[in-house]
Amino acid sequence: MPAHSEHLRYLRLLAQRYPTVAAAASEIIRLEAVLRLPKGTEHFMSDLHGEHEAFVHILNSASGVIHEKIDTVLGDTVPAAERAELATLIYYPAQKLPELKAKQSDLPAWYRATLLRLIELCRFVSSKHTRAHVRAGLPESCAYILDELLHAHFEDHDKDLYYGQIIDSILRHDRADAYITRLCEVIKWLAVDRLHIVGDLFDRGPRPDRILDSLMAHHQVDIQWGNHDVVWMGAAAGSPLCVLTVLKTTLAYNNTDLLETGYGISLRQLERFAEYIYGHSDVTRWLPHTAARTATAGDLTATARMHKAVTVLMLKLEAQVIARNPDFHMQGRAWLHHIDWAAGTVRCGDGEYELLDKDFPTVTPADPATLTAAEQRVVDGLVRAFAESERLQRHVQFLYAHGALYKICNGNLLYHGAVPMTPQGDFAVHTYEGHPWSGKALFDYCDRRARQGYFAPAGSAARQAGQDFLWYLWCGAQSPLFGRSAMTTFERLYIADPATHAEVKDPYYHLIDRPETADKILAAFGLRGEGCHIVNGHVPVRAIEGESPVKGGGKLIIIDGGFCRAYHQKTGIAGYTLVYNSRGLILRTHQPFESVEKAIHQDEDIASKSEYIYTAPRRIQVADTDEGVRKQERVRDLEALVKAYQGGLIPQGLRV
Repeated sequence: MPAHSEHLRYLRLLAQRYPTVAAAASEIIRLEAVLRLPKGTEHFMSDLHGEHEAFVHILNSASGVIHEKIDTVLGDTVPAAERAELATLIYYPAQKLPELKAKQSDLPAWYRATLLRLIELCRFVSSKHTRAHVRAGLPESCAYILDELLHAHFEDHDKDLYYGQIIDSILRHDRADAYITRLCEVIKWLAVDRLHIVGDLFDRGPRPDRILDSLMAHHQVDIQWGNHDVVWMGAAAGSPLCVLTVLKTTLAYNNTDLLETGYGISLRQLERFAEYIYGHSDVTRWLPHTAARTATAGDLTATARMHKAVTVLMLKLEAQVIARNPDFHMQGRAWLHHIDWAAGTVRCGDGEYELLDKDFPTVTPADPATLTAAEQRVVDGLVRAFAESERLQRHVQFLYAHGALYKICNGNLLYHGAVPMTPQGDFAVHTYEGHPWSGKALFDYCDRRARQGYFAPAGSAARQAGQDFLWYLWCGAQSPLFGRSAMTTFERLYIADPATHAEVKDPYYHLIDRPETADKILAAFGLRGEGCHIVNGHVPVRAIEGESPVKGGGKLIIIDGGFCRAYHQKTGIAGYTLVYNSRGLILRTHQPFESVEKAIHQDEDIASKSEYIYTAPRRIQVADTDEGVRKQERVRDLEALVKAYQGGLIPQGLRV
């Protein structure tokens, strides 16, 4: 072993934790045992769009993995209806347990049967984990007994007698509910090692905040930002334009509960302003797309006025951001500069179109992008409200800490949108800050700029530039998170001709049908081999029209199948999820989810079908994963430490 001083210094640090040959050797043996275990299950979800009930159900059920394990363990001995009840109990223990208890004529017998079933299931799902790993996830109040129940050996005593005595003690001390609940949570924890969210937690759905609460409680999760996510990140960072952009979407879908109840953001100042400016305007075009909840006609009119007010403010600030960022190449979308105010028309592309709404009382034609003093006060108040929302700030800090533009994990490349490409199949080159960027370098650059928008010093030019870039990532033509020629919000609101509403997809979306495109993208990110895949979201797969989510010769999987209720009719399904276990990749196709209430009270699970899209040539072990590579490096370091001890380079401490 070379006695390089830097390496030796590292080994001395390692020796503080493993002070003897015996200690180092024991850790080597432990690590090598872990490396031979089957890899843990990874669960991929995408494009949640604020649909928290469907998300929570799929998260709780691990896309059907838990129900399958129940069938495997109990299918020969327990009727299907009781297995469905048990699955619901595992998904929603706090809600389902009281209901099940109320139905029992012999509650102690039901407790015994349920605890035994949960123990058997928990033993099964824990079988590919070390005892130390399982123990680490056990709640402290029940850890010792659960550890005994899960890892007892029955060579020397009767299994039924042993379990029976412990369960009798649990019942005698009125702890059955606690142990049932803890076992349900442990089963869910063990069923999935890692959760990947491939973008768009936010959008038109009612409660993305509740989705984020669930993710923050998850034991291991990563997020690949979607364009709907970054615009909320920009809003939390203090970008006035991003604030107005998320407000526009929220008001357009009448999701004010998210702002006012979820994030404590008051809309009162905006409502008063909108009523004053647009109180006598026709706001029919601005009514919410969904008049959901229990809104009255007056409420909807107030929302429509705010929607219109926010849109005009947004158009003004878009023009300002576009003007100070010529690199965005969006000058044609500074709409207020392309309106003929006298004629009531707008220049769009090569055409001149009549405006569907000519009512702009706060716009000065000679200087259309400047806010009035009243508008500035409203914008300042909204920006301050977003900045002072502690819950929103916690959520966005979590998105930054656990998220990125892309992730490479166990041979898979995960990203939300697209890798911008030319029609010829090359990576499109775009210049920002005087430098050309494309492919992986573009993703890395965009990731850095997105972080700059939140973490650069407050009030600095770098912070403002980063916030502008977060908005560009939301809707820019070369944004890897958007992947279209333009976001035609203005055209849909103000121009009747549907030809102007088209959003042309990046060539990427046509090229990914080719295996060579998937291979090219994987290679750009340093991935090669049959087991490497791209997991993509963003564009709903129209399964109803026969479109397949599997592209690129099986190398690229799009898992946006329409989680959002608004897309169900277009896609014919309610979304895809992906499961990557030690056998391979399994695509799950889900039918629409009705409600948590129906799932709890009627044991209705999401109807799903499964398809293996990649079967590993042999069972994948921990040694084959990224974590396995790190553990093997640790083994080599420990072996070097043992040699250093044996060679006298480092003195041993007390023997263990």
